[in-house]
Amino acid sequence: MSKNDSKQAESSKAARKILISQPKPESERSPYFDLERKHNVELVFHPFIVLEGIPARDFRKQKIDIQQYSAIIFTSRNAIDHFFRMSEEMKLSIAQDTKYFCITEAVALYLQKFILYRKRKVFYGADGTNKSMLDVINKHKEAEKFLYVCSENQQDNEICSWLKNNNCDFQLAYMYRSISNDIKPVLQKNDYDMICFFTPSGVKSLLDNFPNFTQNGTVITAFGGNTSKAVVDAGFKLEIQVPSPQRPSMVAALDLFLASTTVVKNGVKPEKAAPKSLGKAPSKAAPKAAVKAPRKNAEKKIKL
Repeated sequence: MSKNDSKQAESSKAARKILISQPKPESERSPYFDLERKHNVELVFHPFIVLEGIPARDFRKQKIDIQQYSAIIFTSRNAIDHFFRMSEEMKLSIAQDTKYFCITEAVALYLQKFILYRKRKVFYGADGTNKSMLDVINKHKEAEKFLYVCSENQQDNEICSWLKNNNCDFQLAYMYRSISNDIKPVLQKNDYDMICFFTPSGVKSLLDNFPNFTQNGTVITAFGGNTSKAVVDAGFKLEIQVPSPQRPSMVAALDLFLASTTVVKNGVKPEKAAPKSLGKAPSKAAPKAAVKAPRKNAEKKIKL
C-alpha cells in the first residue's frame, strides 16, 4: 500500500479513511455509523478472516462433555455462535442455571439471542479487559467448572495461564478455526489512513496476502493483548491498544483518537482559530461598535 510523502506526514495526525477488519454491521444503528457521521470519515468494513465451524463429529474427538460444565467463558460473539451451534448439532440442552463469563458487556448482551438473559448468571468485566473479566471469574472459581470456548488456532494465552495458575477446573473447547480471507482487492485499490485489527489471525491474514507489507505511516489499532502482541511481533508500530479504562471498545478508541486529531485542510483546528483572531482585535473596537449602533437606530426612529 503506497502513500505519498505528505500523506505519510499527516497519517498520525488525521485519519479520514479507516479499514475495519470485520464484517459491516447489519444494523444501521451501529455506533460505527454514528462515528462516521460525527467525524466525517469513511469507514470500510472487510473481514480479514473467515471462521470455519468444526463439525460435531470432529469435536467429539476432543472427548468433552459440554453438559458437565457449569460455566462457559466467551471472548467473542463468534464463540457464542459456535457454542450454541455445536450444542444444537449434538442435540444437547444447556442447563438454565449455567453461568456465562464474557469479556465485554456487548458480548454478554449478545447472549440474549440464545438464552433468557439474567444478571445472576451472566457476568462480564467492568472495562473490557482480560483482567476485569478474570477478577469476576476469581469470585466464582471455587464453585464452578469452566469451559473456555475458543478457536482451534487462536486462544488467549493470558486467560489460559491465569486459569491454570489459579487452579481453576477448566477445559479448552475448540469449536471453530480461522482462515485468512482474500483482502487483496480491498487494499490494492485504496489507501487507508488507519487499519483496525481484532484478532491475531487478522494480522496473519494481512501478511498472508501481503508478505512484504510496509506500514508507511498507516495508524494501526489492535483489540486485545494477543492482537497487540501480534502487531508488534509483525514489526508494525502499534498506535492504539484497546480495551483500556478510557477506551473500553474500538468505537470509543476511534472516537477519542479522531476527536484529538481533527484538522481542516490548512492543518488548524477550527476551535482554536477563533480565539486567535479575537485575541488580536483592539480592546476598544467592541465598545465603539456598540456605541455607534444605538445612535444609528435612534436616528432612524426620530425620522420615522
